[in-house]
Amino acid sequence: MPKRQRGMTKNKIERWLKEGRGQGIGVDYKPWLTVQDVPSAGRSHREIGIKTPRQFTFFSDLENRYFHILEYSASVIDIREQYPLLPIEETIFIADDLGIKHPTDPTTGENVVMTTSFLITITQNGQNRLLARTVKSSSELDSKRKIEKLEIERRYWEKQGVDWGIVTEYEINRLLADNIKAIRNYYDLKICGLFEGISDRQIQSYLSQLTRELCGDLVVVRNICCRFDEKNGLEPGSALALYKHLAVTRQLDVNIINEPLELAKPVTIKLLEYKKVQTGVEII
Repeated sequence: MPKRQRGMTKNKIERWLKEGRGQGIGVDYKPWLTVQDVPSAGRSHREIGIKTPRQFTFFSDLENRYFHILEYSASVIDIREQYPLLPIEETIFIADDLGIKHPTDPTTGENVVMTTSFLITITQNGQNRLLARTVKSSSELDSKRKIEKLEIERRYWEKQGVDWGIVTEYEINRLLADNIKAIRNYYDLKICGLFEGISDRQIQSYLSQLTRELCGDLVVVRNICCRFDEKNGLEPGSALALYKHLAVTRQLDVNIINEPLELAKPVTIKLLEYKKVQTGVEII
């Protein structure tokens, strides 16, 4: 059986374009690169989005953490990862104009299509706006060659009239990203496996009851949730799942930005105000 060709060629670029890579929005978007296309990617991740239920692809822990923050932000309405800088002739022209070498495939020597980590659509003052963000470790910015490629990318987005920027580990709130990761899988309670056979109406009733019991000063979430499970004859852990759903859907004012998500220590929980829901997490 012939080995799968890893190197980039003009035919492969044309084939990927015909496959719809780098095209579409929302659930129809297909990233330009997949994990299979970048075998050297060390810490790759694939996961299903909660706002946009499709598989997302990331090539580093930093990209994955930044995605969690983007997805949680109320202002973000679409996320397109591994977005291609097309047409390729545009980046080739920019590289020539700068007097630097355009990125090429090490196997075939062909020019490769450059990508940006994220093309983000946000809503701001009633208008949709695009942001392009490249996620890099700060150590990568010490490389002259990396800087050259980033300059090609910067000029590409400048020509497109799109705000472009670099995001490093210093701009990513790891605590926030970790807290979001701990609650994001409870966005849809139907897929968490704890409420099979329970109607949507009953789940909503449980959510309303639990909200009333949780809101207050110096409450211990784990204790309240354990009692709630026992009182309602629910499987252990069900009320914690409800709590995490209320947090990730922004129905409760839970401080996940600069404090660990505490379950066993006293915390203050309030209903989330409408303005805070609309503002959300600021996008860097």
